[in-house]
Amino acid sequence: MSYPNYLSPNITPTKAQKSRARREPSGVFSRFQPAQIQQFKEAFSLIDQNRDGLITEQDLKETFTSLGVTPSRDMMDELLSSRPGGQGGSSLAVEDPADRGVNFAMFLTMMSEHLMDFDAEAELLEAFGSFDEGDSGMVKGEEVRKWLSETGDRMDHQEIDRFLKGSFTDRQGNFNYREWVKVLRVNEEDTEPETPA
Repeated sequence: MSYPNYLSPNITPTKAQKSRARREPSGVFSRFQPAQIQQFKEAFSLIDQNRDGLITEQDLKETFTSLGVTPSRDMMDELLSSRPGGQGGSSLAVEDPADRGVNFAMFLTMMSEHLMDFDAEAELLEAFGSFDEGDSGMVKGEEVRKWLSETGDRMDHQEIDRFLKGSFTDRQGNFNYREWVKVLRVNEEDTEPETPA
């Protein structure tokens, strides 16, 4: 079996081949809903100051300057040399400064990797815990109702009613968030695809 020349280990890809590889679609797009991808595109375009489809050192400098931040050389090197697939913030050395940019597919992959590090259980417990003054594992349903209707991705009243009328709300209207998070974790583990041994 013969492979194309640009896949041969002894041949360096041409500039055109690198450019084509940057434009090719990635499986990372299937990890997000279209609305999420659109939000990431908007974030990407805010950073891509010159609108060339690549976040470069100059783009980052202009973005940081607009935020009133002066990035250090180490910070810039780390941001520009990090590549998708790195573990724990490790980066690959990039010899050519022209290759230090990040295209949208790479940006989306990096966002996906960071979101996978998100510990939903701990975050939920912390969020609800901020309303739990006695550390009882319970919060007042009316506080939850207000919070869900006024902050973040606001829920409508029907959604909140369905949420609070479940088995996790007692007769006094207190929501047992610790039990709810435990059930979420169990349900999440049950729906994960099994990996072959």
